[in-house]
Amino acid sequence: MHITTGDKVRIAYRFDGADHLPALILSNSIGTSYRMWDGTAEQLARHFRVLRFDTRGHGASGVPPGDYSLDRMGRDVLELMDALGIERAHFLGLSLGGFIGQWLAIHAPQRIGRLILSNTAASLGPDGFDQQIAAVRAAHDMRDIAEGFLERWFPAAMLQADGPLIGHFRAMLLATERQGLAASLAAVRDADLRRTVRLVDAPTLVIAGADDTVTSARHGAELAAAIPGARLLTLPTVHLPNVEQPQAYLRAVLQFLH
Repeated sequence: MHITTGDKVRIAYRFDGADHLPALILSNSIGTSYRMWDGTAEQLARHFRVLRFDTRGHGASGVPPGDYSLDRMGRDVLELMDALGIERAHFLGLSLGGFIGQWLAIHAPQRIGRLILSNTAASLGPDGFDQQIAAVRAAHDMRDIAEGFLERWFPAAMLQADGPLIGHFRAMLLATERQGLAASLAAVRDADLRRTVRLVDAPTLVIAGADDTVTSARHGAELAAAIPGARLLTLPTVHLPNVEQPQAYLRAVLQFLH
């Protein structure tokens, strides 16, 4: 299923869970589709009407030209909610999805119930992003880029075992068009919410990974300190705790949302 945004971009989405349950939106890391939540959504759908979507440039969504912006990505979510008749929803965003969650809570606070910001930051740029974007655009394919992302996302033991979960995420990265990845990296490069994130008044849980090399535990602590009343949970993981520590992650999410 999909909608078409005001700027004519296809946004693919999927629902799990009964219609009468409260809405929970899941938002993905860069380089993945909504299937990054496969191990989490089934259990969350026992409690919530779970809406997953592919960020523009990823999965089955459109890949428009040019650089993307956090503002446009946030508006994609609002247009999706409007089209599906969702007035208000809880929101769980990881990495890039966490940037989108911050934007929504700042610019459309009436649409967000409880907010979970996982393995993300108020700002990561701009240092190093232009080189990374240039490397993505110059690459012949996604193979080396995919392996680089996997090395930053998972602990060495999981990578060495190269089990089905690693294969699942490798396949998502390989299926991502270089334009979509580069354009989304530009959105992260340009995003700086360090001042405005203080305006967030939604009940907020920040989840950080103690060994995260993409968005460090320090980024998570700074984000939690900036949002009034936010809670901070640091897990013994790298960048994708929903995969590395799924039960601990799910338990924390459910306890906060209930």
